[in-house]
Amino acid sequence: MATRAAPKVCDAIETVLSNATPHLPITSHSMPPTNLQHRRTHNLLLINKLLSQRDASSPFTLVLDSLEQSARPLISEYMRRAKLANVHVVFVSFETLRKPRDADIFISAWYLTLPAWQKEVADALKGRQGQTTLLILDTLNPLSATHPPNLAPLLSTLITPTTSLLAIYHQDIPLPISQPPQNAYAPAPLTLLKYLATTIYTMHSLHHVLARKAAQERSHVEPSFGLEEGKEGVLQGLGANGREGVVVEMEHRRKSGRGVREWYFLSSPPPARRSQASGVLGGGGKVGDDRGEMVFLEDHPLYRSPEREGVSGGEGGEEGTFELGPTEKQRRDREGVVLPYFDAQKGGGEGGRILYDMGSEDDFDEEEDEI
Repeated sequence: MATRAAPKVCDAIETVLSNATPHLPITSHSMPPTNLQHRRTHNLLLINKLLSQRDASSPFTLVLDSLEQSARPLISEYMRRAKLANVHVVFVSFETLRKPRDADIFISAWYLTLPAWQKEVADALKGRQGQTTLLILDTLNPLSATHPPNLAPLLSTLITPTTSLLAIYHQDIPLPISQPPQNAYAPAPLTLLKYLATTIYTMHSLHHVLARKAAQERSHVEPSFGLEEGKEGVLQGLGANGREGVVVEMEHRRKSGRGVREWYFLSSPPPARRSQASGVLGGGGKVGDDRGEMVFLEDHPLYRSPEREGVSGGEGGEEGTFELGPTEKQRRDREGVVLPYFDAQKGGGEGGRILYDMGSEDDFDEEEDEI
């Protein structure tokens, strides 16, 4: 019975977790203002909590990138905030040649065997029992190709109550076809990683997201970029790895099992701070000068439609393609008008007397004045 049930469980996991097609965020225009403000405040605090590694909110964070958008900006932001929070950073390299500036310990695992670099990681974490540690693996593709059955036990040994794991997986690198045959009912390595991760970040290029949004608004077919175009010799699409910032799609799973999905935009550091030779790499954020600015994608000026900006400045209500409310000048003119019944209410019991104040353009008529 267990053997027959195994394929059904794995097929269910594959069906739920293998959907890699990016879906743009749906703006909550019809959501009540109170619920919308609560969602925005909660999700903004959540992303800052995850980036700052507070309260061990995510033991295993998985970052999915591709040739269209690298995960380096997000990893740099994690290390910058770890420095500010006095978090010990251990960087395990499988493809990075130089030590990142904000990494405390750099382990070159690309020329070591699996037991050898595991021992170096254990030695790096041995003297930091009371301090929070951020362990970064710059890619999981080699381990997924060489040790797929031992992937889950291996990652479990790296996570402790004071150590959080941050790992990158390149989605556009296929697994080798000539790998030794394994259990036919075992899920794919990427499916297993998505199942184990408590937080999943998917990186997108801002240029590509804007192009897809423009196609959706015009009911056109969404464009493809890079390898998805299917053209011979095309590896990267136009606008890949833009310097203005990256779009981050987040999926966080709480201990209760409730999931939170949100889209953010992480701006790039200013050129002046990016070129500094020392100190923590700054990002020009709202909270502190050394943090990057993480905002909602729907608040980005290039993503936000002009119609929504015009309606958001009005008096509220349902949004449309144009503003139905009065303009600012019309409001001022309306407030400045003094109607006759205002003075009649102040006069008391004078009956139906009509009070009229002559204006500068009115002509004085003696007969009407006598009446």
